[in-house]
Amino acid sequence: MTDDIEVSRHNAVRFPGISPRAYEHPVDRGALATLRAVPGFAQVVKAVSGFYAERGERLMALASAIRVGPKQYPELDKLRNECAETLDLDRVPNLFVARSPEVNAQTIGMDEPFIVLNTAAVEAMDLASLRFVIGHEMGHVLSGHAVYRTIMIRLIGLQMSMSWTPVSAIGIRVVIAALREWYRKAELSCDRAGLLCSQDPTAALRSQILVAGGIDPSKIDIPAFLQQAAEYESVEDIRDSYLKLRYVETMSHPLAVVRAAQLQKWAASEEYRGILAGEYPRRDEDAPSSNWTDDLKSAAKSYKDSWNSSADPLTKVFSDVGEAVSGAAGKVWSKFGGGGNGSDEGSSSESGK
Repeated sequence: MTDDIEVSRHNAVRFPGISPRAYEHPVDRGALATLRAVPGFAQVVKAVSGFYAERGERLMALASAIRVGPKQYPELDKLRNECAETLDLDRVPNLFVARSPEVNAQTIGMDEPFIVLNTAAVEAMDLASLRFVIGHEMGHVLSGHAVYRTIMIRLIGLQMSMSWTPVSAIGIRVVIAALREWYRKAELSCDRAGLLCSQDPTAALRSQILVAGGIDPSKIDIPAFLQQAAEYESVEDIRDSYLKLRYVETMSHPLAVVRAAQLQKWAASEEYRGILAGEYPRRDEDAPSSNWTDDLKSAAKSYKDSWNSSADPLTKVFSDVGEAVSGAAGKVWSKFGGGGNGSDEGSSSESGK
């Protein structure tokens, strides 16, 4: 861990009572709503939760990693408490440092989520970048992501042991695929949470450059780095589009360079500036969880905006298909508890029959 950069927190903004909806990517919320609708998902969650004792997982971390505290990695302990205070968490999660050559961190656990930070990240990053990483993990805690990610990890472990029962194996594979799609979107949300804790887009970018393969961020040309994301998004050969879908399907995290570009775009947005100015939803004002249909609509709009701005030929094809599907879904929900606001959207598809 380098300590040559320490950002003063005297002018840092804190967010009392902030709702995770303030930073959650609309596709994250929509994907989670869709995930909960996957046949058998609720039953799988219940079953997998009963198979494992979370206390055992915490004991393993306690016995095999360094628990951060005032006397062990005190600099990280300070960041841990700062980030929890910034996002106004009710409880400060435990933080462990585990030996690993991968620049990464993770949040696991269902009842009492805790954070594991790899030594490779601690060694490579300055304190400002580590604040972003720890803030990212705090976002997972506040959003309740740790529950579903823990289930995903456990299901992947179960998948091989249950391969002898084809029906069970296929069912688990479907749920794992849905979990991975959701988690890729959840990572985009928590990058935003990390930025709210860091309040330093440059530090966030440094950490993402290291994840992408940078050794010394000062030797990376930022415009050239971000241009890679633009080139990836603007492929003109449909074969490249197919390859993108094929490789992303089994990933648990979004692509590093594209992910960095998306966060920088959000850092320049009015939405981010509004949150810093205190304009954000509070947890005590959140609507009940039954508003998941609104999450689906927000996700559909986000996908549509992304499709419309993309030069990818296959994405443009899916744009037309997705618009038709979302239009049909809007009509269904307008009839079955959707609030009756979908008739105008559905009228254009009626005329095309």
